[in-house]
Amino acid sequence: MTTTTPDISLPRGVSDFLPDAAAKIGYIEAKIRRVFELWGFRRVITPKLEYEDVMAIGLGEELKGKTYRFDDRQTGRLLAFPPDITPQIARIIATRLKAWPLPHRISYSGRVLRQTEIQTGRSREVFQSGVELIGLDSPEADAEMIAMAVEVMQALGFDDFKIDMGQVEFCRGIMAASGLDGKPLEYLREAVARKDTSAVAKVLESNTVSAESKRELTALPRLFGGREVLDEAERVVSNSRSCAALENMRQVLSILDIHGVSDFLTIDLGETRGLDYHTGITFEGFVTGLGEPVCAGGRYDRLTARYGFTAPATGFTFNVLNLLQLLERRPEVEASTTRDFLLFNCCDDRREVLEAARLLRARGYKTARDIIRRDYTDSLDYALRMNIRYLLIIGSEAEEGNYCVVRIRDGRKIRIGRELLEQDGLIKFIEESQGDD
Repeated sequence: MTTTTPDISLPRGVSDFLPDAAAKIGYIEAKIRRVFELWGFRRVITPKLEYEDVMAIGLGEELKGKTYRFDDRQTGRLLAFPPDITPQIARIIATRLKAWPLPHRISYSGRVLRQTEIQTGRSREVFQSGVELIGLDSPEADAEMIAMAVEVMQALGFDDFKIDMGQVEFCRGIMAASGLDGKPLEYLREAVARKDTSAVAKVLESNTVSAESKRELTALPRLFGGREVLDEAERVVSNSRSCAALENMRQVLSILDIHGVSDFLTIDLGETRGLDYHTGITFEGFVTGLGEPVCAGGRYDRLTARYGFTAPATGFTFNVLNLLQLLERRPEVEASTTRDFLLFNCCDDRREVLEAARLLRARGYKTARDIIRRDYTDSLDYALRMNIRYLLIIGSEAEEGNYCVVRIRDGRKIRIGRELLEQDGLIKFIEESQGDD
């Protein structure tokens, strides 16, 4: 009789994260969270499920199309996995925190699910760590978001990165002044997003627009680079909406100068991407070596109003898995996967080994006791496989109260007294010791 092995594979686009990868993700999230805390943001935890009709209030068409939905047996209503956390924060602010004083500085960290095309090979899970600043309509609030993003990048050890700033009202002002709508406007947006000047020219040849609009639209794909872009844009645009957006951009940049982060900034006034709830300054963070943004965000002054509470807002989020791609081989991230001690007990009595474990943990050392009875060689191999730095041998030929530490990477042995377990600097002592021959 043959038995069929069940299919226990995972759906495409989701992954198991084993201990080393999970430790690295935790390291990255902790670095991000620390910066958020230092800027005065307080964490909330959002639910993994929402009623689909409630969540859809805060979603644009793009995210609605990427939402996983299913029936709720208890209520008969549709449930959904959130494809983005920002609309959840907007709902919380509008319903649970509306009586609290403004501004709200909210941070979060969690996973969302998004439908993806199978052919793309993209993950359906997105690990987001972000902030939302609710209740401030000012250039300083926009600048604070960008300065925080730069600080997180620096905290993670990046030096070759850029924050690409846009202003959606600048682009929208030019599009609105053109008078185009329907398919011509859609083609125009796509051409500008690709920086395709010839495609823009084709749209303009096929449609009637004023000379002023033609000048603005023709220039739009070229308006990216450094600060000189603002001067060029000022010479080109004449519609009041875009001119106001330019002035807003200048104000934000002047505050970012004070923050001392201007060297990390580029400007793209032809940026048309982004979620449709954005209303002003937007930005994306890019690191050399990865073609996708590691963070993105911007102003969204009308989102909370969809839930019945009007308040200006801005925010951004980091894509943690994109950061993991860039960071996973860095020494400091690799170090986050290690554990300090594996305790190997040579005695029948477990009292001393458990006391040693307690002392080590009290000093902050990550310590596991090798409860399974195995020989010395097997314990060394286990420590190596589990990425543990030291084997602490208790009850060997050493006198009572004296222990032997084996450094796993090279097998060097160091004799230590029990009193060292109660002191700071144990690992420093081990690393600096000459060891036994």
